[in-house]
Amino acid sequence: MSIPVLTAVAWPYANGPRHIGHVSGFGVPSDVFSRYQRMVGNRVLMVSGTDEHGTPIQVQADAEGTTPRELVDRYSRVIQDDLVGLGLSYDLFTRTSTDNHHRVTQDLFTALWTNGYVRTEKTLGAISPSTGRTLPDRYIEGTCPICGYPSARGDQCDNCGNQLDPADLINPRSRINGETPQFVETEHLLFDLPAFSKSLASWLDTRTHWRPNVLNFSRRLADDLKPRAISRDLDWGVRIPLDGWHDAPMKRFYVWFDAVIGYLSASVEWAQRTGQPDAWKQWWCDPDAQAYYFMGKDNITFHSVMWPAILLGHNGEGDRGGEVGSFGHLNLPTEVVSSEFLTMSGSKFSTSRGTVIYVGDFLREFGPDALRYFISVAGPENQDTDFTWDEFVRRTNFELANEWGNLVNRSVSMAAKNVGAVPEPTSPDPADEALLAQSRATFETVGGHLARSRFKQAITEAMRIVGEANAYLSHQEPWKRKDDPARRDTILHTALQVVQDANTLLTPFLPHAAQKVHEALGGTGVWAEQPHREDAGTSGELGTSHSVLTGDYAHEQARWESTPIPVGRPLSRPTPLFAKLDPSLGETGPSWAPIQTGE
Repeated sequence: MSIPVLTAVAWPYANGPRHIGHVSGFGVPSDVFSRYQRMVGNRVLMVSGTDEHGTPIQVQADAEGTTPRELVDRYSRVIQDDLVGLGLSYDLFTRTSTDNHHRVTQDLFTALWTNGYVRTEKTLGAISPSTGRTLPDRYIEGTCPICGYPSARGDQCDNCGNQLDPADLINPRSRINGETPQFVETEHLLFDLPAFSKSLASWLDTRTHWRPNVLNFSRRLADDLKPRAISRDLDWGVRIPLDGWHDAPMKRFYVWFDAVIGYLSASVEWAQRTGQPDAWKQWWCDPDAQAYYFMGKDNITFHSVMWPAILLGHNGEGDRGGEVGSFGHLNLPTEVVSSEFLTMSGSKFSTSRGTVIYVGDFLREFGPDALRYFISVAGPENQDTDFTWDEFVRRTNFELANEWGNLVNRSVSMAAKNVGAVPEPTSPDPADEALLAQSRATFETVGGHLARSRFKQAITEAMRIVGEANAYLSHQEPWKRKDDPARRDTILHTALQVVQDANTLLTPFLPHAAQKVHEALGGTGVWAEQPHREDAGTSGELGTSHSVLTGDYAHEQARWESTPIPVGRPLSRPTPLFAKLDPSLGETGPSWAPIQTGE
């Protein structure tokens, strides 16, 4: 039975191009999952967009001598280019600076306010002495008062995972210019997280299928909830729909609050764009729908605690009860799928520290599927993983080119040369049947892993059948069967059937290569659909024009099943699927991201 599956993908911040550490967390895993879910026949809605509000955008705009609007317009397009290039199959990738997003954020807040889960309170806010602007929590660094980590952020310590207040840091300093912030009294809106202690804990107790690192971390957070500010003193962001606040020149929603609401607002925008304004409810209000949220581990807090609490508050299901808000009863996450960090020489990818490989540079030299493969098979799914050029070269040459590419090339080439088409099997023996049975059984194995977001295990099993098919060809030696064409053709048919099966199994991971293999096997039409950019027009009140990423995935041919390869389908000699890389690349790196030596 087809079910609605929401793939909610973390919103990349529109302050620069994405590096491969970013897409290893939110990008590739979410797309592999979504492509698989579509192939098994589920109704997928994959949404996200660029996160465009908050003081960091203002800070970056100042540094570049431009306005926040001009900055996010430019970087939103750069990020879209990266994501299209990777083939991330969004149903809608939009922006938080749209009228629709502002309106949905304000409506959701109104439900929280009405139900009594937001209050006003005078608090200490950090101000930059040199500019007079609010310093965002993440732009304040100091020593954690809990564990003593010297580089804790003002909102959270990455070492011990505890939520922090910048005023609590020991020796706080601005990450922008190193100055000591001033803490002044200001009035803010606080989300009353302690009012969800029981309801959040009860809900988390039902999430037994989550990755252990995510569940354990979330439970620790839920044991020590504190009120969390959802407003900031700045003039860039979503206005607050309260008397005395809406027209205040320096009061906006805190960027973390409006960003998580983006999953809902993007779904609403998608429905409006399709001409079915209530269609989003299939994924948000249907109790049978499933919702999976993908991000890096530094975003767990906001998705496993903050966002569920916001949804509970809207639904009137916090510890103090309340009425269901204007969107109806909204579903909480089915699972929060968090990856660890992809590192480079042991350091977290960081633009400011120079440890960065940009997606755009990578795609221009190596294409999308080599990166998608590396992230899937060797990425930070369950633990921090170090990216090295040596390992990238090894994986590309020995696994993609030698194993998968070689299997496709020699199977199709031999059939094209000897028959000119997919041969007919006339003399099967036990070795053929055993390989075909193993190939068919792999769908259940790989599918089971993909359904549970176990991408590394899934692609390893898919590549296992590739290895078995290569071993089969080497053992059967069809090139020596000139005197027995019936046996030769049976061997080649068996090999081509397994190539087709393996291509289906690898489609979620390698959609661009999958299209090429489909065509090499004589197939026509779109096997694996790719996203594209569309002009979304001009937004009303804000007067902004923006583009979105979308795609028509309903008409792609890829389905999660083994189907018989048509006998007699014409074949021609294929071109190489993957180019082998110069081994020296593993020692030097490319010119745009050279390996640093002598450190």
